[in-house]
Amino acid sequence: MNKDIFKYPIRHFIQHKINSGAILLFVAIIAMIIANSPFREHYNSWFAKEVVFQFGDFSLFHSHGSNMNLLALINDALMAIFFFSVGLEIKREILVGELSTPRKALLPVIAACGGMIIPILIFWAIGPTGPAAKGAAIPMATDIAFSLGVLSLLGQKVPLSLKIFLTAFAVVDDIGGIIVIGLFYSNQLIWEYLLWSLFFVGLLWGGGRLGISSKLFYIFFGIIVWYFFLNSGIHPTIAGVIVAFTVPARPKIHLPAYIADIRQSLERLPEKAALSSNILTNSELSVLKHIEASSDKAISPLQSLDDNLHPLVNYIVMPLFAFANASISFTGFSLGSIEGVTLTVFISLVFGKLIGIFSFTWLSVKTGLLTMPEKMNNRSLFGISLLGGIGFTVSLFIANLSYANLSGTGSTLLNQAKLGIISGSIFAGICGYLVLRKVLKNNNP
Repeated sequence: MNKDIFKYPIRHFIQHKINSGAILLFVAIIAMIIANSPFREHYNSWFAKEVVFQFGDFSLFHSHGSNMNLLALINDALMAIFFFSVGLEIKREILVGELSTPRKALLPVIAACGGMIIPILIFWAIGPTGPAAKGAAIPMATDIAFSLGVLSLLGQKVPLSLKIFLTAFAVVDDIGGIIVIGLFYSNQLIWEYLLWSLFFVGLLWGGGRLGISSKLFYIFFGIIVWYFFLNSGIHPTIAGVIVAFTVPARPKIHLPAYIADIRQSLERLPEKAALSSNILTNSELSVLKHIEASSDKAISPLQSLDDNLHPLVNYIVMPLFAFANASISFTGFSLGSIEGVTLTVFISLVFGKLIGIFSFTWLSVKTGLLTMPEKMNNRSLFGISLLGGIGFTVSLFIANLSYANLSGTGSTLLNQAKLGIISGSIFAGICGYLVLRKVLKNNNP
């Protein structure tokens, strides 16, 4: 068993996330092609189809008097799984990772604060007023998968400290995005549903305190919490984060006890197994099943769920979200029409992130409050700050929350925001890559 998985969660996280950005980009391009093809109406009608999952009189995907359509299912239900995964990662980093001590966490936290505050201020300063101003939080997010994917193109030249710094401040960005979604993108509260959701959150928390390690327990009651959040007026994706924080981080068997148990089990196996048969004896099968059960107990529910969810989130949930939300119609588009929300999001995302992350980090180091990570200096910080402007997934999510339900100009504003997000993310990614390639050319950042 690899002990680094337990000691260095961000490093393990990087290995899982680093290649999924290319898939998201490919799916987004496909969505844009379809949105500007004769298949556009079929695409829109497909996502408008109602989804029904009913037991008797109870329908899981029914809220506020109507059934969810496929687009709402992806954005409100599947993205709750995404935010559940994010919540698990945040909890793990707070407990044992790069956010576990003030010394480790302070510089990425300060960088993330700059990367959230400055883009919002720029959006408010240069953006259009009225309904368009609802999207001020769009440029505050950094997409971990995309940014790490760009960084991975530079190969072994990239110091681990740069990857950890980028991932850590992007995780803090996620925390900020979650808070903003919970505070500003929820509807009028229905207290009955909210109180029921809090009851089941308490049940999950109590289960964790009592040492319940069954993943099915947290998944089953987590779905119930999601349903009550869906109908309470609080955005249901927040349920994913809250449920994640109730999942225990302690394994049932700690590593030293696990190692001792495995050694005892191995001693029970015969030294010379029969070579003439591939069929195990009952005693051998019993020992191996015991080892398998002990191995499961040596991994905490938090880490086990986090590891199990990565393929689902990276290769199903996020690509489906990108396919459903990255469609941009270029009907009537011209270079002269790039204004309003599109230009505001582009500038806020690219330059707001760059200025915010770089300036807040540089000032913290310059004043002597904190020190720069090993093998990282102002030039590599500049490149990493540019990569912070890749805001694909959560930015699209917030754009959808900001404009999708607006009457009249809502669809136009959403289309403009998507164009600003995708063009800004691509521009920031290319610039960040070119800067870091030059900085790291001689393997001396």
